[in-house]
Amino acid sequence: MSAAIPITRLDRTASELRSFASKCGDGAQVRRVLAIALVLEGRSRAEAAEQNGMDRQTLSDWVHRYNAGGIDGLKSCHGPGATPLLSDAEKAELRALVVKGPDPEKDKIIRWRCLDLQAEIARRFSVRVHESTVGKWLRQFGLTRLQARPCHPKTDFAAQEAFKKRARIGSPPVAVETGCAILGRRGAAEKFLVDVTP
Repeated sequence: MSAAIPITRLDRTASELRSFASKCGDGAQVRRVLAIALVLEGRSRAEAAEQNGMDRQTLSDWVHRYNAGGIDGLKSCHGPGATPLLSDAEKAELRALVVKGPDPEKDKIIRWRCLDLQAEIARRFSVRVHESTVGKWLRQFGLTRLQARPCHPKTDFAAQEAFKKRARIGSPPVAVETGCAILGRRGAAEKFLVDVTP
């Protein structure tokens, strides 16, 4: 059996390490700090490792890291993760495409769905992603998949505004005059206006 690795960093006492552990929010780092504190108090390496849920070899590895980097050396290290599927420029292009909307003549659709965007991403960027990834990207862009209620092309916006203004004044209007009809309370045309001038 080889000799235990000595703790060469002695700038903190065991009580200072325990005080740090009581304020730390990283559970894994707390276990490592407490194991080092037990060793500094004179407990055996096997006992310190067992009390903190690790074996002796793992504790020896953390002693190496504590000697090299102090308490910060006991933090868990996380890798950078997978490389992004789209670059920032490609994501900006995708966002602009979504905001602009599809061209009904070219794309043969009137609004983007995640399924449509999935196919468009595969066509433009040669990247195949799942529909849920497309939805996640839309949320990252600050966009939503919800769409406004479609508007009929012959909608009379002036009549709608007149109705809203009249309704805000008090009781619902009896009739609202538009350019071509007088609308009743329920929106039914009560009387059509006919222009008799030649």
